[in-house]
Amino acid sequence: MQQVILAIALLISSLIFAQKETELKDESITITATVVNALNDTGEIRFALYTKENFMKQPLFHQSAIIEEGKSTVTFTNIPKGIYAVTCYHDENDNKQMDFFENGMPKESYGSSNNPLNFGPPDFESSKFEVSNKDIILEIKF
Repeated sequence: MQQVILAIALLISSLIFAQKETELKDESITITATVVNALNDTGEIRFALYTKENFMKQPLFHQSAIIEEGKSTVTFTNIPKGIYAVTCYHDENDNKQMDFFENGMPKESYGSSNNPLNFGPPDFESSKFEVSNKDIILEIKF
């Protein structure tokens, strides 16, 4: 009888550990975003990852990266399943904010995931993508 109970306990514990491993695997999804056509290598590209609820407000994650030969890449790690959008801009003067002309037009290049052809700021619906069970690679063009 003790052997049966021990066998059942081992079976249950192995199922629990297998489930934990699967959960960890799900949370280890990465999103790699690359800007491929920066006009120059001055400054940095600043990237931000959003959900619909916080789009263009406080990002869930943000990173910046140097530009080499017109390309800049960041990787967001441990992203849970969900619907997201990435925006980015070329901070040429390295002041950590996007600069605008007096008429409201941007002075610095910007883009978002899916490369929508919006006239105006990026919007979530045209930039969104789904994170499910595999890593995501995005190529963003200004």
